[in-house]
Amino acid sequence: QVQLAESGGGLVQPGESLRLSCAVSGSMAGIIVMTWYRQAPGKERDLVATMTAANDIRYANSVKGRFTISRDNAGNTVYLQMNNLKPEDTAVYYCNFRDSGSADYWGQGTQVTVSS
Repeated sequence: QVQLAESGGGLVQPGESLRLSCAVSGSMAGIIVMTWYRQAPGKERDLVATMTAANDIRYANSVKGRFTISRDNAGNTVYLQMNNLKPEDTAVYYCNFRDSGSADYWGQGTQVTVSS
């Protein structure tokens, strides 16, 4: 059973940076896609960045050039480096893993607030 736990959220000013972490417990075998989503109040959950097991990476247009998804060498932690944060980046950020059987695993979310 895969369990995910996000951390690293907080309150920052526009232009500042944060790094979110998604720690994985359980077997990573069969995990094929790792994705960061975000959900702002009153809005749908949107894809932010995604990485396949083969390291194919894609970003939402709104974060290209500012956010970077990565993982540690052991593959136990997935990161989202967020630079030049904007107020519109304010949301709850979730990590999601999908395995080869299309099962989805979600973390509990971490709040990111960008405000002056």
